[in-house]
Amino acid sequence: MKKIIFALALTAATTLPAMADLALAQSKNCMACHAVDHKVVGPAYKDVAAKYKGDKTAVDKLAAKILKGGSGVWGPVPMPANTQVNEAESKKLAAWVLTAK
Repeated sequence: MKKIIFALALTAATTLPAMADLALAQSKNCMACHAVDHKVVGPAYKDVAAKYKGDKTAVDKLAAKILKGGSGVWGPVPMPANTQVNEAESKKLAAWVLTAK
């Protein structure tokens, strides 16, 4: 019984933050152009995570792109700046994107 409770608590501890970050992405309209597992207008978050795997500066790079926009990294369609996101939210979103699988 203790093992089951521990497993459930561990699952909740790792799943709830991911769900909260997904809710943040949805509330800031990130999901209008992105999805976790497939390309929409912009790249899939799992592809972004794979590209930046092992890059210790990835959170800061992605947070800056969220705030300022960018172009040329994933093709010809530019990513506009997300004016609905503040700096703390951009870092939280960037860290979450990097966990996508």
